[in-house]
Amino acid sequence: MSTLAITGGRVLLPDLRVVEADVLVDADAGEVLDVDESREVAGDDDLDASGGLVMPGLVNAHTHVAMTLLRGYADDKPLDAWLQEDIWPAEAEFGPRDVRAGADLGILEMVKTGTTAFADMYFHVPEVVDAVRESGVRARVGHGAVTVGKDDEGARADVEESLDVAREFQGAADGRVSTALMPHSLTTVDEALLREAVETAREEGIPVHFHANETLDEVDPIVSERDERPLAYADDVGMLGETDFCAHGVHVDDAEIELLAERDTAVVHCPASNMKLASGMAPVQAMLDAGVTVALGTDGAASNNDLDAFDELRDAAMLGKLAADDASAVPAEAAVRMATEGGADALGIPAGRVEAGALADLVVVDFDEPHLTPAHDPVSHLAYAVTGSDVRHTVCDGRVLMRDRQVLTMDESKVLARARDRARAVADRAGGE
Repeated sequence: MSTLAITGGRVLLPDLRVVEADVLVDADAGEVLDVDESREVAGDDDLDASGGLVMPGLVNAHTHVAMTLLRGYADDKPLDAWLQEDIWPAEAEFGPRDVRAGADLGILEMVKTGTTAFADMYFHVPEVVDAVRESGVRARVGHGAVTVGKDDEGARADVEESLDVAREFQGAADGRVSTALMPHSLTTVDEALLREAVETAREEGIPVHFHANETLDEVDPIVSERDERPLAYADDVGMLGETDFCAHGVHVDDAEIELLAERDTAVVHCPASNMKLASGMAPVQAMLDAGVTVALGTDGAASNNDLDAFDELRDAAMLGKLAADDASAVPAEAAVRMATEGGADALGIPAGRVEAGALADLVVVDFDEPHLTPAHDPVSHLAYAVTGSDVRHTVCDGRVLMRDRQVLTMDESKVLARARDRARAVADRAGGE
């Protein structure tokens, strides 16, 4: 057994207490062996956490990672116009090499800012899987199926591809890749095809991930046509199970919140994207009060415009207070849980906690910085003051991905150069600037 010792710092425990302790990791099994307050840990390799805080790696539970190529490509528009006029035409020009370049760029950004696992809905999924495999991170991936605007044959093929991808890549990258059926949303996938695919997913034990209630344009048509709320429709289709998770949940009512809690279906809150696109403010505190598992996601970098989950954590705490008109809503502790164990629970991975038996997906945050001094309450700093650039080390599955801000599994200069080239080529083909 090969071991990794993370020594000299403090550790964030699952109950959010902070103690002085060392962490011992089984680097072969990718699990935490011990959190030792006696400071007597020794390993085959060592990470210096002096002046830092060892915590779970953050989980970005909803993104479209290759959209990093469209960062800053189109801004300051409402969602529908932004998608139809700018994003969809540009994405139509994406080929496999573009998706790989964008995925590499996004994963590099996440490793450097403390994210060790993410959920990705996109296309050319094999390229994303290869990027995950080589970089060493963890991901739940899926092909985002859309049937709107396609003929019958094309629509069925797109939904079938989502199922095929889920089957093919489950367990890839030595188990670091898991999958899901990913219909884009309740309004962009034909009902008959959606029901058929979900039934197949249920039979084969495949989770479902989809956008829900992001804007009123996703709510009103369903209410008008079906005389029921979107999540009631999703429940009727069979999409609200304990392994399923939906993104956004901005415009959910009390009955939908209760339904999510009853079905144990997680919601991924994406505050930055929701604010930038003026989609609205999700009732996060109400969901937490009802017992809904709430995770955090950045959404794509085209609508955020970064993949720094620490930024998302702070946005969630801030926006949660504004939405509830209550300064005590979505407190620091809740926001930190959403970014760690909430995301891990949504993705169905035994991570998000620093304790024996948990996956060794860990980061060390450097607290020896002016903006983190004094550290009256480290958990408060994680929610309101820490940024991704404060991450010193990143570990996933027991493997050191970044040591002292140097990413070890990716050639940063090559990733940046390829991303610039592919982004320029996509913009040229799409007629952008």
